[in-house]
Amino acid sequence: MRRETAYKLAGRHHEQRARGTGLIKQRELRFKAMPPGQRERAWQALRMLKGLHVERTDHELALIVRYSVLDYSLEVLEDALRDAGFALDNSLYMKLVRALVYFTEETQRHNLVSPERLIKQSNEVYIQAWDHHAHGDHDDTPPELREYK
Repeated sequence: MRRETAYKLAGRHHEQRARGTGLIKQRELRFKAMPPGQRERAWQALRMLKGLHVERTDHELALIVRYSVLDYSLEVLEDALRDAGFALDNSLYMKLVRALVYFTEETQRHNLVSPERLIKQSNEVYIQAWDHHAHGDHDDTPPELREYK
């Protein structure tokens, strides 16, 4: 049986996304002190992207970005900034934060595009399939003629 058929027979609906799933992310981008003026140039460049909200912070080397994980990821944004010549903070703390954020966003994006798994209603699939399947458990012979005497 195909997976799509199993999901359909179990009554699962995959078209609707659950509300409050944490799709909107707010992240901090930190730049190195050299070369000067990176934050302003990055703010100018990033605010042109549709669906990406960029804010300045009190910290002179940081920007706050807010985006949907369906449209962007921190890894994509930072790679684009590096390709454009910006120097991002590369301290041990920032490396650890980046690794964690990259992993969680990639996992969330993968899970959002994957269909739901059948866990609790898997037996319903086989019951429904059996009911819809033309099988040979019906006998037109009267019960008294079927019994051996």
